[in-house]
Amino acid sequence: MIIQRFFLPQHVFAFIVLASISLLASASQRDHKYAGDDAITLWVNKVGPYNNPQETYNYYYLPFCKHFEDDKAEHSWGGLGEVLQGNELINSEIGIKFQGAVKNETICSQKLSKEHASTFIDAIERQYWYELFLDDLPMWGFVGEIKKGVKERKEVAYIFTHKVIDISYNNDRIIQVNLTSDNAILVEEGATLTFTYTVNWFKTTVPFHRRFERYLDYSFFEHKIHWFSIFNSFMMVIFLTGLVAIILMRTLRKDYARYAKSDDDMESLDRDLTEESGWKLVHGDVFRPPQGLVLLAACVGTGSQLAMLSLSVILLTITGNYFEERGTILTAFIVCYALTSFIGGFFSGGFYARHEGRFWIRAMLLTASLFPGICFGIAFLLNTIAIFYHSLAAVPFGYIMAVLLLWAFISFPLCLIGTVLGRNWNAAPDFPCRVKRIPSPVPERSWYLRPWAICLAGGLLPFGSIFIEMYFIFTSFWGYKVYYVYGFMLLVVLILMIVTACVTIVGTYFLLNAENHLWHWTSFGISSSTAFYVALYALHYFLFKTKMTGLLQTCFYFGYTSMFCLGLALMCGAVGYVAAASFVRTIYRNVKCD
Repeated sequence: MIIQRFFLPQHVFAFIVLASISLLASASQRDHKYAGDDAITLWVNKVGPYNNPQETYNYYYLPFCKHFEDDKAEHSWGGLGEVLQGNELINSEIGIKFQGAVKNETICSQKLSKEHASTFIDAIERQYWYELFLDDLPMWGFVGEIKKGVKERKEVAYIFTHKVIDISYNNDRIIQVNLTSDNAILVEEGATLTFTYTVNWFKTTVPFHRRFERYLDYSFFEHKIHWFSIFNSFMMVIFLTGLVAIILMRTLRKDYARYAKSDDDMESLDRDLTEESGWKLVHGDVFRPPQGLVLLAACVGTGSQLAMLSLSVILLTITGNYFEERGTILTAFIVCYALTSFIGGFFSGGFYARHEGRFWIRAMLLTASLFPGICFGIAFLLNTIAIFYHSLAAVPFGYIMAVLLLWAFISFPLCLIGTVLGRNWNAAPDFPCRVKRIPSPVPERSWYLRPWAICLAGGLLPFGSIFIEMYFIFTSFWGYKVYYVYGFMLLVVLILMIVTACVTIVGTYFLLNAENHLWHWTSFGISSSTAFYVALYALHYFLFKTKMTGLLQTCFYFGYTSMFCLGLALMCGAVGYVAAASFVRTIYRNVKCD
């Protein structure tokens, strides 16, 4: 009601809310039931080189013949996530009817010109593949193959001109589709290509709700190494939590005992403090507001939002099997990001107010625009490159405006409301020690006790806990596999948060023991450095695990990786900072600060 009254006209607000809810709905509103001779649409989607997953084009980017005019082509524009993933479905107008077998039916014929032959040869040499959809089930095939010709001594390009579509059905529903390409014809100028198709129908007993299982690679994702990685990460959690417990229960207990000495033992206490320096001596500076308070507040708020967002999307996917629908996970991510903006504003506003920040509007604006602004800048650059290449990866202007409106009318107002509530309900300072007027100088220490060294070391263990999962995620995203083990991902994310919190606490303790009271940004850097190692792994994966080529694919790979690493850095940084702040307040609560 507050958003509706102060930010939006009522009908606009209702439209955006309904649109947001509809984006989370299934990509197809049909019931997938057929009877008699019901027509079934075969949609052609995209085509592109196999080694470059993001370099995709409209199916008719290649000079395939068609028996309809371009201005009369029927398109199927899906939801926001489907378009952002580069899908553009066009009705092939190939006649397929339910349970209607077809034998060597002609689609169309064409005579290759020199230009068209050259285009097909280049596509076949680059291993172009294409994607079709029938009843929302995908099929894939290669345009052609390179082999040694009958008359030629060298390898030449052959194009597949016949498609065999095998369809399995259970009662009135389609369960499985399969595409086989054959009848390879030599590609050369003047050659006549006659494209034909065959449709075969088979009965099956597989139930409808299990029809997507054939696309899931169980042997890959449920390999023993996957289970071992979870067990290994779990053992790391036990080790780190035990280490933190030792610090709290043994090391700090001795320090508290010294501070708890009576006045008669003040001489021995002074001698102990003279002989031993550490975290106790910086109690007058440790709660000093950090430099760059506005930026740190925005980072902590945005990272907290991303942590909640990650858990929400994973839980939604586990409960709803959103991976079965085109673009639904991406749509859920965008909508959930807008709805969780309240959390980012709440944490940012409360953090900024607790440290007596005066420019809360500036902090709120930075919180609302930090992550989406950087991602939009990267996406704008990638979109420009995609437009230059005429790729389907280019997002239409209308959908760009839809994302901007979602941010302007939902995300931004919720962030503002969260900031106001955070300043009023979460702004009470709970610092156990008073801050001195003059900050103490930070003594010089060995290189391994300096903030940059602690930050670099801090990211190793969290990265080790997710290293194996990174391989599965990268392989599924860049290697044409459907990632469906979101239960594994949920465990990995929880383990990552716990390991990050423990490592940050240990690193912060070492820093304070070195009498360095500038712990705020260091604790954030300790946890966010995990993203640095993920970026290094992404570079290794690109160089040694893929065969990507070309400016378009390279830019998209590193552009998407940059957005992922940025989000990971903010999320881990916020989790680590919150854990370190709680640890600092806990250890100084029992120290005599006067």
